[in-house]
Amino acid sequence: MNNSDLADRIAADHDLSKADARKLVDGVFAAIVDAATQGEEVAINGFGKFKVKDSPAREGRNPSTGEAIQIAASKKLTLTPAKALKDKLNG
Repeated sequence: MNNSDLADRIAADHDLSKADARKLVDGVFAAIVDAATQGEEVAINGFGKFKVKDSPAREGRNPSTGEAIQIAASKKLTLTPAKALKDKLNG
């Protein structure tokens, strides 16, 4: 499922135009991105929590040559699923 599929489903379920539903979908994801870039945790009941985690710099290997390389520190967005979601997936 992609953004357009999600917007189509929302439009059908809530009697909205596809354009309005797409604006809502895009707005929700933009709000999540904005919160994450500010280091905020985003918790969505029944779905899960989005958190930004720091990944420290480390040494790795180039798979082609086996040469040691430095991998820069970075930030990652993670999702911890809610219990309700886990139960539905495994139920």
